[in-house]
Amino acid sequence: MQRLANYLSEEGYRTLNLDYPSTRQSIEELAEHIQPPIAAFASSLPGKVHFVGHSMGGLLIRAQLHRYRLQNLGRVVMLGTPNQGSEVADAIQNWWTYKKLFGPAGQQLVTGLTTSDQLFGQIDYALGVIAGSRSIDPVSSRIIGDPNDGRVSIERTKIPGMTGHIVVAASHAFLPAKRQVHRLVLAFLRHGRFAAIP
Repeated sequence: MQRLANYLSEEGYRTLNLDYPSTRQSIEELAEHIQPPIAAFASSLPGKVHFVGHSMGGLLIRAQLHRYRLQNLGRVVMLGTPNQGSEVADAIQNWWTYKKLFGPAGQQLVTGLTTSDQLFGQIDYALGVIAGSRSIDPVSSRIIGDPNDGRVSIERTKIPGMTGHIVVAASHAFLPAKRQVHRLVLAFLRHGRFAAIP
């Protein structure tokens, strides 16, 4: 996400690129973990606070906003976020290596759980979703079946209430590094839609 943060900084945005212990805590705990720095950052800004999250980061944004809605909330963009879970998580959630790499939060990425209103609430803010259509993981893609980015299907990135949805030719891991994605994120933050940015 650092390349995207650098790009947005160059376009005049103040950025806060958060890291979190994704392998050791649940989504609920991670949402609490990121709350203090977000609150401090938000209180230092005179204008709107926008959020951009990749993969599980998008779910943390949903959980965080459900618990701590900012008065100066702006727009939200998600990149490859499994808003309806992932068939890959369904298939390998009990594998030791998966548990080790993705921790308690990884267990929540299965299909069905990520739509919980209690955990995430309703989408009642401006949300743009960017999905990838290329995969460099043929095994995962075979498990998913539908068009996907190697981790999540295009269809499962969608969520009721979203403002916009767009698909780009990128794999899951490389979505945040793609220049086209940078321009799409900027367009949504500025205009609330995926307009063309030269």
